[in-house]
Amino acid sequence: SSLLDLSTTKEVVNRHCLLYSTSSRCPPSLLTSLSPQPSSPMAATLRWRCFLLLTLFISISSTPTEQQTLAQIPINFLSSAKTPELVDYMVSIRRRIHENPELGYEEFETSRLVREELDRLGIRYEHPFAVTGIVASIGTGGPPFVALRADMDALALQEAVEWEHKSKVAGKMHACGHDAHVAMLLGAAKLLQEHHSHDLQGTVLFVFQPAEEGGGGAKQMVEAGVVDSVDAIFGIHVSTSFPIGTVASRAGPLLAGSGFFEAVITGKGGHAAIPHHTIDPILAASSIVVSLQHLVSREADPLDSQVVTVGKFEGGGAFNVIPDSATIGGTFRAFSKDSFAQIKQRIEQVVTGQAKVQRCNATINFNPNNKQTYPATVNDASLHEYFLGIAGDMLGTQNLKVMEPLMGAEDFSFYAEKVPGCFFFVGMQNETREPLVASHSPQYQVNEDVLPYGAALHASLAVRYLLEHQPGSATPPEEVIRPHDEL
Repeated sequence: SSLLDLSTTKEVVNRHCLLYSTSSRCPPSLLTSLSPQPSSPMAATLRWRCFLLLTLFISISSTPTEQQTLAQIPINFLSSAKTPELVDYMVSIRRRIHENPELGYEEFETSRLVREELDRLGIRYEHPFAVTGIVASIGTGGPPFVALRADMDALALQEAVEWEHKSKVAGKMHACGHDAHVAMLLGAAKLLQEHHSHDLQGTVLFVFQPAEEGGGGAKQMVEAGVVDSVDAIFGIHVSTSFPIGTVASRAGPLLAGSGFFEAVITGKGGHAAIPHHTIDPILAASSIVVSLQHLVSREADPLDSQVVTVGKFEGGGAFNVIPDSATIGGTFRAFSKDSFAQIKQRIEQVVTGQAKVQRCNATINFNPNNKQTYPATVNDASLHEYFLGIAGDMLGTQNLKVMEPLMGAEDFSFYAEKVPGCFFFVGMQNETREPLVASHSPQYQVNEDVLPYGAALHASLAVRYLLEHQPGSATPPEEVIRPHDEL
């Protein structure tokens, strides 16, 4: 303080008095009692210098750090997402989509609804990708690029839930929450466009994707170049397994790679009373089903999770007739590429080999009904850590659940193979209400209270990512900088 002259000291103090007289952290009475009073020049100088030190201390202790400012972003987004206006908006979108479900690559009305909402919000977009897909963008049009994804397709199920907005299309329903996913992503787009579009330091892509349910829509989106310039991508799935206000995920393998198979076993039909004049495909198919179970129980490492399930078995239509052929079909799952390739190879060997043992012929198709093979969904470790920070700031660390790997599959895996990705689940189970049933059930329901959480997480993940990954910032040695194309 001896280096500061009195006039300079007074000027600095006056500025601090103006600032902190309006601060709740420094009561006016304290400032008044400590303010310099008329006295001798020496006493006045000492009082001014002591007062300066005090005000500087208050300034340092009350100025929010960069980390505190960043931590406030998710909290503010959740508060905004819970406003009645935005909640009503998302609920309305979700219910309109739920009433008119469409299967993979048939989401024409859903896609139209999304485009109409983007037009109303003044958000630019490109269409179509993969028949019905849409990619919208907000921001500068330049790097960094962060993508947020929602799937749009429904399932071939007859809805059994009786409510005002029940599916109007026979044999189709949204039984996996994709209607909620679209509503949340549109909610996030509305949040960013109306409040932060001019502040974004980069570009947010909103990926509305068709055909997740077996059609591999994500694969077509990737092949169309949707994520070629993307630095990171995030995906959300609502879940009945976790309470409302919680999220669940894990680093590394989260969901298994998935494949399908269908085999036709051909023999020689005849009367059931004279089986020695026939070649029984039912017997051969039964032998194959039993032998397939040995692939996991006797050939797979017990610590390397794998599944082979036969869910389809079709044969003859009469009690006393041996048919000419039988058809079996099923799915196989694994987390590692090597295990997945091995189990696929062994399924083919078992099917054809066991058929020959029973004097039958067999053909096998690993792409029945155009079902796609999905790789395992693997979360990027650093991106998952980043997600935990965002979700922890928003919901509290006590509401972050570590999820065990699941043998279910997701075509988000195609994005995560191309660029760093993080996929996570948002809980919607409410213990004060009737328990929600799991997805892919005619009784499936969505707790619409989950919508603000999804929208806020989307928005927070995007905004914070852009802020923390500005071009020219220090890049760890192990990271590789990829070139970007302007939108």
